[in-house]
Amino acid sequence: MEYLDFELPIKELEDQLDKCQIIGQESNVDVTDTCIQINKKLVETKRKIYKNLTAWQRVQLSRHPDRPYTLDHVNAICGDTFLELHGDRGFKDDKAMIGGLGKIDGQSFMIIGQQKGYNTKTRQYRNFGMANPEGYRKALRLMKMAEKFGIPVLSFIDTPGAFPGIEAEERGQGEAIARNIFEMIRLKVPIIVVIVGEGASGGALGIGVGDKVYMLENTWYSVISPESCSSILWKSWDYKEQAAEALKLTSSDMKKQKLVDDIIPEPLGGAHFDRETTFKTVAQYIMKGYNELKDLSTQELVAQRMDKYSKMGEFKE
Repeated sequence: MEYLDFELPIKELEDQLDKCQIIGQESNVDVTDTCIQINKKLVETKRKIYKNLTAWQRVQLSRHPDRPYTLDHVNAICGDTFLELHGDRGFKDDKAMIGGLGKIDGQSFMIIGQQKGYNTKTRQYRNFGMANPEGYRKALRLMKMAEKFGIPVLSFIDTPGAFPGIEAEERGQGEAIARNIFEMIRLKVPIIVVIVGEGASGGALGIGVGDKVYMLENTWYSVISPESCSSILWKSWDYKEQAAEALKLTSSDMKKQKLVDDIIPEPLGGAHFDRETTFKTVAQYIMKGYNELKDLSTQELVAQRMDKYSKMGEFKE
């Protein structure tokens, strides 16, 4: 398990607990009371730290290397029912964007989402979760297929942004994202969106329009990352913590501004501390959202979605 800077007090107590248990096993000394005291202090320390996280600390948790990624959620929730589909039928198959059919509690979903890598090799293979235009066109192809067969769409968001390379711009990155937003607004099947990690810029919006949009507790959603915001405003990354606070990018901020529908609670310490509980909770929210949408007519569904997004933001006329 890797620990972030603000988690070091937890690491120290866990190390103490491990040493205490080892002493008890290797000697005749009764260390039960000591272990209980250390464990009690450990729980209190965890609660104190995770109850008072700053915006920047939540950004760090959303990027934790042990945090479950899109395919972890999909494989855990869908099991062996997930069938991955490939290609945009125009250029190539983008490995940063995954998609396919899967079942949750017997209900079929067309699942799409960004996928990051677990080590240097897979991070390069997945392009660090940054999709090219063909990734967004693959996602749109699958969503239109879902619409044709009346299958609801499930979108998992976890990206530092769409790939900003010259070749991506040459192939129409902006148009691909804009086209997805336009088509998702009027898609004639339910769309459920879950932000499981980073939700940055147009890279997230390209698959982020939904009837129900949920955020895991320790995730973020914003037009720009704190580092990029800091580099633009202060010409340095040193002010990323202030930028994170100013951007109001946490799940509680998004809920308060009515940009997301609900916050999915995470286990104490974050999703990576108890993956199984996280997967079960995510699946429950997905099915709860679907059950609220499944009986709506096509007209009601699209009208409700358009109305939802037209009300976002503040306007003066």
